[in-house]
Amino acid sequence: MILLPFAPLPLCMLIGFFLCCFSASVPQFTNSPTLIVMVGLPARGKTYISKKLTRYLNWIGVPTKVFNLGQYRREAVQAYKTFEFFLPDNEEAMKIRKACAITALKDIHHYFTQEQGQVAVFDATNTTRDRRADILCFAKESGYKVFFVESICDDPDIIEANIMEVKLSSPDYQDCDKEEALVDFLKRIECYKMSYVPLDDEMDRNLSYIKIFNVGFRYLVNRVQDHIQSRIVYYLMNIHVTPRSIYLCRHGESELNLLGRIGGDSGLSPRGNKFACTLAGFIQSQCIRNLKVWTSHMKRTIQTAEALGVAYEQWKALNEIDAGVCEELTYEEIQEHYPEEFALRDQDKYRYRYPKGESYEDLVHRLEPVIMELERQENVLVVCHQAVMRCLLAYFLDKSAEELPYLKCPLHTVLKLTPVAYGCKVESVFLNVEAVNTHRDRPVVRCSLRCSTCQNTANHHSARAKLSITESSTGRGSGKNPCYTFGRRCLASFSTVRGNYNTEC
Repeated sequence: MILLPFAPLPLCMLIGFFLCCFSASVPQFTNSPTLIVMVGLPARGKTYISKKLTRYLNWIGVPTKVFNLGQYRREAVQAYKTFEFFLPDNEEAMKIRKACAITALKDIHHYFTQEQGQVAVFDATNTTRDRRADILCFAKESGYKVFFVESICDDPDIIEANIMEVKLSSPDYQDCDKEEALVDFLKRIECYKMSYVPLDDEMDRNLSYIKIFNVGFRYLVNRVQDHIQSRIVYYLMNIHVTPRSIYLCRHGESELNLLGRIGGDSGLSPRGNKFACTLAGFIQSQCIRNLKVWTSHMKRTIQTAEALGVAYEQWKALNEIDAGVCEELTYEEIQEHYPEEFALRDQDKYRYRYPKGESYEDLVHRLEPVIMELERQENVLVVCHQAVMRCLLAYFLDKSAEELPYLKCPLHTVLKLTPVAYGCKVESVFLNVEAVNTHRDRPVVRCSLRCSTCQNTANHHSARAKLSITESSTGRGSGKNPCYTFGRRCLASFSTVRGNYNTEC
């Protein structure tokens, strides 16, 4: 329940009172969190931008969360009636909306101070100068940086398409006739227009912001403050809403796949060659307009793409994860020759770095330019590798770092990704050519920290980690020390039981 203020105090005074009550002093951040403030009329793509930007920042390792004011309003007012709720002279509704904004900003403060968040996206219209001034006051008192993202659109076709695709299916119009809902929503937009004051080039010249006109037709950027804001601007200037599909598949089965060995640069097996021919037939049957084909620099992806009979582009960034000293070994050989490394990787597969190799975290950073270019392109087929495909898939499907290394990306299967309103539709197509299974399930670890053996092992690995935790790898065969990151589970000798891993104490 949201409690309404007894008197219409300014929003910044109410927030200031909250901060004084709940924190003895404003926390001093070495790297101040960033509050992204959306600005714009309804149906201008603010929520689309918010969700997409949040997905990107989380993928590159910047903890980010969206705070959608519409959700707060729906919790405060269970049953939406008509557009009249949004009239600027509706005093009762204005009190509710102000209370919702206060609650959202309180939650943002909690997210930054208690949940180690680095970026929060305040997804609301924020169309008045007073509301934006209150947010700036809140951020200044809390020590946060503010970056405004204003979406301006006067193209009626874009606006109508957004309303029909997204807004009419929102909870506000769940049991409403579509024609009636459309009329009501258009009147809601008119309510906001009465008080809408866009960011002004002169009056707001000291603020940091980007203006996006007609979904990317033109941009205006002002006073970018730091690295995070620079990356946000670069990302927003690369995304588009043109309908398209992205096809992801691994190379055909390789000779080393048949032997159960990881990495390497072997060619295709006979079944791998058969898949390449079948893939060519599948792509032709799809009649894809202006399809671009990307591969890595490795033989198995190039041989797979050659069968398509079309031009393709090679990306070194798409090369498989570098397993360092473990290249071309089987998992059994790794467990035998490098038992500590084997156990460490099972503790945190995303952040563990192979000795003289890479981690999944390294791979994500290597693939960031690929993601940027995929966002710029239309229809693309990416022929890649298991770890690479997992990273790309995690981006499009908004998967966490913990889920990413265990996503299933089988050989001889094409995934068709089609961006939709607030996500991505996935179609999986197996091309009916048998192949070995290279997937390794997440290990199950059972252990008690009271066990002296486990405590000693954990302490031993923890000491090693301190020596290399800040090291980074720049690519294949970099020769850098491995980077270890541990979860809450203790580290011990692992015994294999039908593909799962177990500590016996």
